[in-house]
Amino acid sequence: MALVAVAAPAAIGELKQNDYASIIRNLDIFNSVYRELNTFYVDTLDAQKSIQTAIDAMLNEIDPYTEYIPGKDQKDFMVISTGEYGGIGSYIQERKNGVYISGPYKDSPAARAGLKCGDRIIMIDGDSTTNWKSDKVSSHLKGQASTQLQVTVVRPYDPDSIKTFNITREKIKMNPVPYYGVVRGDMGYINLNTFNEHSAEAVKKAVVEFQQNPNVKAIVLDLRGNGGGLLDAAVKIVGFFVPKGTEVLQTKGRTTENFKVYKTSDKPIAPDIPLAVLIDGGSASASEITAGALQDLDRAVVIGSRSFGKGLVQATRPLPFDGILKVTIAKYYIPSGRLIQEIDYSQRNDDGTATRVPDSLTHVFKTAHGREVRDGGGITPDIKISYPEASRLVYNIVRDNWAFDFATKYASEHSTIPAPHDFVITDEIFNDFKSFIDPNRFEYDKVCETGIQNLRKVAEAEGYMNDSTRLEFDRLEKLLKHNLDQDLDTHRKEIEDVLKSEIMNRYYYEAGVIENSLITDESIDKAHEVFTKPGEYETILNLNGKSGSSRKANKKS
Repeated sequence: MALVAVAAPAAIGELKQNDYASIIRNLDIFNSVYRELNTFYVDTLDAQKSIQTAIDAMLNEIDPYTEYIPGKDQKDFMVISTGEYGGIGSYIQERKNGVYISGPYKDSPAARAGLKCGDRIIMIDGDSTTNWKSDKVSSHLKGQASTQLQVTVVRPYDPDSIKTFNITREKIKMNPVPYYGVVRGDMGYINLNTFNEHSAEAVKKAVVEFQQNPNVKAIVLDLRGNGGGLLDAAVKIVGFFVPKGTEVLQTKGRTTENFKVYKTSDKPIAPDIPLAVLIDGGSASASEITAGALQDLDRAVVIGSRSFGKGLVQATRPLPFDGILKVTIAKYYIPSGRLIQEIDYSQRNDDGTATRVPDSLTHVFKTAHGREVRDGGGITPDIKISYPEASRLVYNIVRDNWAFDFATKYASEHSTIPAPHDFVITDEIFNDFKSFIDPNRFEYDKVCETGIQNLRKVAEAEGYMNDSTRLEFDRLEKLLKHNLDQDLDTHRKEIEDVLKSEIMNRYYYEAGVIENSLITDESIDKAHEVFTKPGEYETILNLNGKSGSSRKANKKS
């Protein structure tokens, strides 16, 4: 019965060779097993937990995007798609000693009331939050718009550390474009961090402003770290830059009702302005539709690193007791005809993990102007940028909140700082940060030292350990022993980026963080080079080339 409830009647008639007798038989077996356990097992079973475990195990065998959302979690799910909720408007962070305010939104009730990054929440409406987890704190901070709550916090580095705030909840609309502006003097830059119901209108607002600014000669759409969202939002955004009626993608599922063609429906607002799209490994789903469609249509130069590789489409189906099933219903194919899904969830290794599509099985497709693009592994940018991986030291600085706590202290001691485009980490600030770290409390991931210890054990076991070998191990151990002061200097550039982000957030919120990061952004520099170097943009997109074959693979390689 549960299976029937999630499939439309028309779809049921089209399913081929399904053994419904087998389905009914196995559901009957499952019901009988649970009934017997519930009756005879030595301890009492938690029905909700047991059934949830069974559902999760079944769905985990399919793909990570098909999931059951119980009624109690439906509000959080809707926030993702609508970008709206009732609350105070702030990120929170759970730590060992409590839950902290980690970032009020600009102009939110939290910010206007006076809550700041680093405040530790100790009471909500008179109830102690000492042993609360972040999800419980979040549920109490959220609520119907226009209702009031009282929040008491401990503010570090403040003489009057206990502070109480009376806050009126509001309808919070999460801004999908936290920052847009003119960079490098002549490029309009748009940072889009999600695809929700407000994404298209937010991008349109920025594009229209750029169109009215005579200094703006090109536009950069930044989709780095954007995990996607609503498919329709992606189609609308692509439609701002290509002719009305342009095909953006097709979806193909198990049934004919899931075969759809998505075309742009409105006249474009910026059909001719040079365009670049920035992507990275965190760009997925709707981000890949946007970047991939604009690449296939030779409408934008794609810059960055290869995207995530999610070519699957989900839809929601209602379930009893206010539950929702988010289920993968189709694969999507962008204008050249390619599917960018990287992982084949229908094929599993012996350990149960899904397999990646090998390069040898990928196909070559052609863009509108005949450029070669590939399927089966995300969107490969036209211009590749290598984003460096964070060092273990920087990882530990972030994980253990050293940068977060230093920024909180810094903000308590400085009422103002320079504007985002002028702020830098000076020698004084960096040295203050080094002094702020307590070497006795700083936790290293001592990979080198652990590796040497393990190698010593292997040498002993294999019979290679003697006085000479032991002496060499001792020398190597001294060479690779961590020196915190030295390591901080070695990784100063990475650490500065983290410190700037934390400090910016306390004065200029997310918009300031983004604006400041663009000062030294290699991808922005590369986009500017593409736009300003004569003929570069046209050459990359083969704008003077012949039209290539579309929606057809030419060869395997």
